[in-house]
Amino acid sequence: QVQVVESGGGLVQAGGSLRLSCVASPSTFIFNAMGWYRQHPGKQRELVAVISSGGTTNYADSVMGRFTISRENGKNTVYLQMNSLRPQDTGVYYCNVNARRSWFANDNAYWGQGTQVTVSS
Repeated sequence: QVQVVESGGGLVQAGGSLRLSCVASPSTFIFNAMGWYRQHPGKQRELVAVISSGGTTNYADSVMGRFTISRENGKNTVYLQMNSLRPQDTGVYYCNVNARRSWFANDNAYWGQGTQVTVSS
């Protein structure tokens, strides 16, 4: 029912920046916590950053101070501003969306297809 689309990935040199976007639809759903995960081949998918519907954020220690997660006013779009990128930040970044059809329902989790981020040294 919920479609999640990520964009903004690409190739950047170490020290550079990228801004990822995640749009969840349709807007008739209520979108709660949204977050970014990443996965490198041979590694487990790991949480990068999450943001609640109220704007509370949490970050992985490895990205603290370098990445910033934010949401649009409509709360169905989340961004990940990535600064001071390192080669170890390389991976496929997935947007995770927790959403419900109404306030009377419970959240379900949805995932996007991912966007590739490659950081060269």
